[in-house]
Amino acid sequence: MALTREQLPKDIETLTTFALGQALELEKLRFEIAVLKRQKYGRSSEQADRELLQMQLRLEDLESQLAARPAHTQPPPKEPVAKPVRRPLPEHLPRESIVHESACACPNCGGTLRPAGEDVAEMLEWVPERYKVIRHVRPKFSCAKCEKLIQAPAPARPIARGLAGPGLLAHVLVSKYADHLPLYRQSQIFARDGIDLDRSTLADWVGGATELLSPLIECLSRYVLSAEKLHADDTPVPVLAPGRGTTKQGRLWTYVRDDRPAGAQEPPAVLMRYSPDRKGERPEQHLTTFVGVLQADGYAGFKGLYDRPKNPLIEAACWAHARRKFFDLHAANGSPVAAEALARIGELYAIEDEIRGKPPDERREVRQARAGPALDALHAWLHEQLAKVAKKSEFALAIRYTLSRWTALTRYRDDGRIEIDNNAAERSLRAVALGRKNWLFAGCDDGGERAAGIYSLLGTAHLNGLNIEAYLRHLFERLPEHPINRIEELLPWQVADQLEKQSAERRAA
Repeated sequence: MALTREQLPKDIETLTTFALGQALELEKLRFEIAVLKRQKYGRSSEQADRELLQMQLRLEDLESQLAARPAHTQPPPKEPVAKPVRRPLPEHLPRESIVHESACACPNCGGTLRPAGEDVAEMLEWVPERYKVIRHVRPKFSCAKCEKLIQAPAPARPIARGLAGPGLLAHVLVSKYADHLPLYRQSQIFARDGIDLDRSTLADWVGGATELLSPLIECLSRYVLSAEKLHADDTPVPVLAPGRGTTKQGRLWTYVRDDRPAGAQEPPAVLMRYSPDRKGERPEQHLTTFVGVLQADGYAGFKGLYDRPKNPLIEAACWAHARRKFFDLHAANGSPVAAEALARIGELYAIEDEIRGKPPDERREVRQARAGPALDALHAWLHEQLAKVAKKSEFALAIRYTLSRWTALTRYRDDGRIEIDNNAAERSLRAVALGRKNWLFAGCDDGGERAAGIYSLLGTAHLNGLNIEAYLRHLFERLPEHPINRIEELLPWQVADQLEKQSAERRAA
C-alpha cells in the first residue's frame, strides 16, 4: 500500500532506512520474477545464470546495508507466517566457555551473593584453519667400534621431495574437485595467509597425487565393471584446444554401480572416464569387459554395446527422461493431456517408493502385479493420443520418444535388479555440472583424465558416506608405503569403520 506524504518518516536517518527497505523489497520481487520466468520459459543459460547471480549479490549488498543502519531507524520486523525454530548446535563441536562474572557484592545493599543458577547462550564462531610445519628430525649416530654412520630412514612422502603433507594435499584436491576452486584461486587464498604457493606448484601436486592414486582408481574400475548392472551417462566439459586459444567439447562419462535399491549388500561405486569427443566407440572402449544390464538414456552411441557380437549388453531405458518431455510440455502451456501422462507415470513411481530396498524377486512380483497393468494401460493411451495430435507437434514427438523405447522402458517390470530410471548416473554428475560454472576450461585432455580419476574416488567415497577430505588424507598417509598387491584394502568401504573411529576420537578429544 502506498504511503501518503504525511505518513513518510520525517528525519533523514529513518527516511534513508525506509528507502533502503523499499529498494530491497523491489530487488526481491525482481529476483523472484526472473527465477519464475526461467523455470517457465526454458532451461538456464550462462547469461541468465550470470544475471541471477548479479541479482543475488545486489540483494546481499542491500541486506547488509540495511542491517548496518542505526537500530532506532530500523523498520519494525514483519510477523513471520511461521516462526522458525532454531536448531541446537551440533554436540560434537568443541565448546569454549567465557564466564561473565558479576560484582562480588550486591550492588543494591552490599550483601553477600550466593549461586542461583546461570544463563547460557551459545554462538557459532568460525576459527580460520592454521598451518603448521612438520619437522622430520633424523639424528645421526656414529658407531664407536666400526665408525659406521647410523640414521633412521626418511619417511615416505605422498609426492617425492614435495612440501605438501597428506592433509594439505587432500585439501587442495577437495578444494579443486569438490568445492570447485581453480588452482589460481587457491594460490591467492594461500597468499592471504602469507604462504607462497604458485599455481604451477599446486598443479604439480595435483599431477603427483593423481599418479599416486592411479593404482587405486584402476582397482575401483575393476570393481565397478564386475557388476551385473550399471547406470551410464555423460556430460560435456569445455577443454582448451592447444594452439587455437579456444575451447573444444570434451566428455566426462560416468558408470555407477549401486544395487542398494534392490536390497544388495555390495557397496556402491562410481567410475568416471574422460574422452575428447562423444563418439560411440568411447563407451565401447570403457565397457569392453562389462557384461550385464546397462541403464542409460537414448544416446545412439550406446547402441553398439547392445548390438556387439560377443556378450551384448541388455538395454534398460530411463523413465525420468521420458517423463521430462511431458513435464516440459505441461510447464510450457499447461497441457491437460501432458498432465494426464505425468499422472500415469507418477503411479509407476509410487509403486517404486513402496518396494525400494526390497530383494529383486519381491520387486519383480509387485511390479508384474501392479505396474504391469498400469504400463499396458499407458501404452494403449499413448497410441490413442498419438492418433489425435498433429504428427509434427511437440506432444507427438514426446509420445514417439516413449513408444520407440518401450521395450527398454518396461524391462524393469520383469527384472527386479533394474531401476525405473537412470537417476543414479545423473546424480553422480552433479558435482561436474556445478564445477563447470567455476571453470573457464580444462587445460588439456590429460587434465580431463586426471579429473575423471579424482571424481571417481570422491564420488565413491560420498556414496559410502565418507568425509571425502578425511578419506584422501588417509590415502596419502598410507599409499606411499602400501603394498600394491593389497591395494583393494584402501577402497572407501574398506576403511569406512576406521575413519569413523578416528573421527569419533577427534570429537571426544
